[in-house]
This record gives sequence, structure tokens and C-alpha cells, in this order.
Amino acid sequence: MRDGQATRRRVLQAAAAEFAQHGIAGARVDRIAAAAATSKAQMYDYFGNKDGLFDAVFAEHTAAVMDAVPFTAQDLPGYAARLYDAHRKHPEFVRLAGWARLERVPTGDLIPDAVGHEAKLQALRQAQADGSIDPALDPSQVLSLVVAMAMTWSAISVVRTTTSADSARVHADRKRFLSEMVRRATSIPAAAPHGSERR
Repeated sequence: MRDGQATRRRVLQAAAAEFAQHGIAGARVDRIAAAAATSKAQMYDYFGNKDGLFDAVFAEHTAAVMDAVPFTAQDLPGYAARLYDAHRKHPEFVRLAGWARLERVPTGDLIPDAVGHEAKLQALRQAQADGSIDPALDPSQVLSLVVAMAMTWSAISVVRTTTSADSARVHADRKRFLSEMVRRATSIPAAAPHGSERR
């Protein structure tokens, strides 16, 4: 790796840690430069300004998580469990997304051009046509719900956050529970026995 590429990589790594901990407004470029063993002038040459640096960091982490967890509309419970693992492995991504929501995009889509968003919706429609998902459900709502459920114990959970002290059994239990809840939420409802309809 050439010196320029190595420096850019160090800046992105240092910036990810700084932004994840302090947010966009609270991050300090002098701390990032010091951690990356470079100068602020060189950082600006690479990324333009602090906002440009955050954009580069967020885009890189978003792509990494999406690449690590291929979307499987036919197996939403398994997809949710893999997202749980990805959020546990990359807590900085969850924090970055939290800061982006708070400081950048307070409402609406957080990532309008999110990696294959429309392709995911089309895959969900196909899964509905195939009978894997309740066709009465709005695909965009299904996608939002499954992603949110997978973040239940993530770094920005308002109830309980996973910790390094959690055992493999705890993680396995959570993933089983998560998978079952996603299955129940998206499955086609069983037909009521004849004559049991409410009157």
C-alpha cells in the first residue's frame, strides 16, 4: 500500500472512532489528525472538510455492513439474525448511523440511495408472491421493521445494549428469539377454523 493510501486508511479509521464517540459536531479534526499521524492540511486534501470526512466514513461502514449481510427476502428471520451479528461486530456503524440521524437527517430516509434499497423491496414483493411473506404487508414497512428488530440490542438501544460480557449462549438465545419474532410478524396468518369467525 502506497504512503498516500496508507495515510488515507489511517485517517478513516481514526475518524470512525472519533465520530462514533463524539458525533459530527463534537468530533475534532485535530484529534483525528493526531491519531492518524498526519496533518489537518493533508486530511483536508483528501476529504475537503469535516463533513466530507464523515460522509466518507459513513459510506464505507454502510457498505461494509451491507456487504457482510446479504439480503435474503425468502429468509427474513435468518437475515435479521445475521444483522444482529453484524451490529455486534461493528458497533461503530450503529453509532455513526445514530449520529447521522440526529445531526444530518432528522426525518425521512437516512440513506436515500442505500445499497440496493429498491432491489430489496422488489425481492420482498417476490417473496410475497411466492407465499413466504404475508402479501397484505407493505414491503417498505417490512424492511424497516426487520432492520429495527435486529437493532434491538445494538449500541443505540434505548432498553438494553449488548456488552462484551454477554456469553455466546446469550447471543444465541437472542438470535433465536429475534428470528422467531420476525417469522411471526411477517408470516401469512393461519386461516381461522370454519365457524370460528367472530360475530
